[in-house]
Amino acid sequence: MKLTIEEHRVVTLAYELRDGNAQGELLERMDSRYPFIFLFGTGKLLKSFEDQIRGLGMDNSFEFILKAEEAYGHKNALNILKLPIEDFKRASNLPDDYIEVGNLVNVTDDGNLKHNGKILAVTDTYVEVDFNHVMVDKDLHFKGVVLHVREATIEELVKRHYIQAGGVRR
Repeated sequence: MKLTIEEHRVVTLAYELRDGNAQGELLERMDSRYPFIFLFGTGKLLKSFEDQIRGLGMDNSFEFILKAEEAYGHKNALNILKLPIEDFKRASNLPDDYIEVGNLVNVTDDGNLKHNGKILAVTDTYVEVDFNHVMVDKDLHFKGVVLHVREATIEELVKRHYIQAGGVRR
């Protein structure tokens, strides 16, 4: 029996992700040497992405576009923050020479949650960081193939993620 993509299955995909359409800028490529492997239905992926591949089986190809509203949404001004420079340094633990416009950063908040952002401005008193997702405002074009589908192990179901051979978490 050929397994199809559904909850409690580990899925292996190869795909290209492009900005907007098939001719758009290449944003990400996962191929057979470095595939994307995940436990389906855990809520860790975009629901709209999972809806598009649900029911596919090994060797099935797919191609679809997720509009920005279905993907990472639109830029939210509330996610652009001016942080006092000393607070930013403490939360990011970055060397001074890395704190410059355009650099991507990881900042830990007071609740010990990590947030990815992009530095927009630096002054003597503050650092302005955009914490919107890097793919915000983008329509995402996916084209790929299902390489493999298998039942998840008990451990994967308990931990709610794919576990690579040898016990490495993915």
